[in-house]
Amino acid sequence: MKQFLLAISIGLLICTPSYSQKKDKQVEIQKTNYTPFVKSLETTLGTLYLSISGDKKEKRDWDLFKFLFKPDAKLITTGLDHQGKLQAKYMSPDEYVKTAKPWMLKNGFHEKEIHRIVNTFGDITQVFSTFEAYYSEKDKEPFMKGINSIQLMFDGNRWWIINLLWTNASEDKPIPDAYLQKDNDY
Repeated sequence: MKQFLLAISIGLLICTPSYSQKKDKQVEIQKTNYTPFVKSLETTLGTLYLSISGDKKEKRDWDLFKFLFKPDAKLITTGLDHQGKLQAKYMSPDEYVKTAKPWMLKNGFHEKEIHRIVNTFGDITQVFSTFEAYYSEKDKEPFMKGINSIQLMFDGNRWWIINLLWTNASEDKPIPDAYLQKDNDY
């Protein structure tokens, strides 16, 4: 019986620090107030771009990134498969982070909005956001361009991203002039 109690005591001593650390981390996350980042359409879209951008080995605030999205939101990318057929890949914010995080840490990734078209009706908004992507902020030319189609909802208190659908430009699919920056009109 004494050996059993000793084993339980040792087990509790070993487990207590990790429980305490997990509890402290939860408290820390709960203390983080991300609501200022979603109070306006402008801050929500700016936070989207900033939260995924950074140099090689630079950690992103993925909790902030995920905070932008309504539960069950989807991130959807389109592109050609190996047979040349257009496909759509659907991801949750968690799946996107799992897929993108290692690549972004290895290569660096800065996505910058260069033009925006906004259409709003009631509490829903559709944004066509033209972007350029760079490995580093020092790069002169983007390695990728494309358009994000972002559907958002305002619930009276904050903006939520409902879906984010994007496609990249290519030689045979250039960005139309209507979606390129003429001047800083947003």
